[in-house]
Amino acid sequence: MTNRIAFQGEPGAYSHEACKKAHPEMEALPCRSFEDVIEAVNSGEADLAMLPVENSTYGRVADIHRLLPQSGLHIIGEEFVRVHINLLGVPGSSIADVKQAYSHLVLLPQCAGFLKMHGIQGRVSPDNARAAREIAERGDPSTAALASELAGEIYGLEVLARHIEDHGHNTTRFLIMSRQENHARRGDNGMITSFVFQVRNIPAALYKAMGGFATNGINMTKLESYMVDGSFTATQFYSEIEGHPDDHNVQLAMDELGYFTTNVEILGVFPANHARY
Repeated sequence: MTNRIAFQGEPGAYSHEACKKAHPEMEALPCRSFEDVIEAVNSGEADLAMLPVENSTYGRVADIHRLLPQSGLHIIGEEFVRVHINLLGVPGSSIADVKQAYSHLVLLPQCAGFLKMHGIQGRVSPDNARAAREIAERGDPSTAALASELAGEIYGLEVLARHIEDHGHNTTRFLIMSRQENHARRGDNGMITSFVFQVRNIPAALYKAMGGFATNGINMTKLESYMVDGSFTATQFYSEIEGHPDDHNVQLAMDELGYFTTNVEILGVFPANHARY
């Protein structure tokens, strides 16, 4: 055991915040890409991976669903992080000093109202935590970063304005993944089963495949499609249901799913996080 949890981004990223929230006892290991996060766990450099899968404002995170089935890892948990955006400046600066604010492309529109109100021009950075680091290195009071308070603490920046996002519901959901699967029943909010599948090339295959979940009283909380190997005719589906594979009704539904699909693969069985509800 390395007691490390890997995440994509630089220290202070929202993924880093998710690591600290879910496993404060573990060392967070920053990685350059999602693929590097997966490789860190597969190689034994880290025990767990923290991967973002969807955001309440911007939808699913690109590439993640494609990576999950081939990762060799198993989903063992989930975490939710409320994305609070803060204006971070060099010590001694003020909002009035700031002319430009740097952050990831996705974050800039989320606080467009605040930036316009204060006459601040948004600038794109590859990563919000990197923006914070570079602002600290630059030491220029006319520039600031839009990032987490954690990033401000790490890089010695002051919070010039706190929670400046335009909407109060922006949340990112993360999956926690491990080399070892864990199907043990745990948590207080029931279990979630996650799986991928492809439908057979027959009329109404998807409709028929989903019928078993309805007739067996199973709540399907997620169903998303994406291309396989860039083909317009090969579609894979990612799904999550409430229930455990050992539940009788889940077994019946999965058996029926098998009649109309190919390549059904369970990616993980994990406790539902209270933030779902």
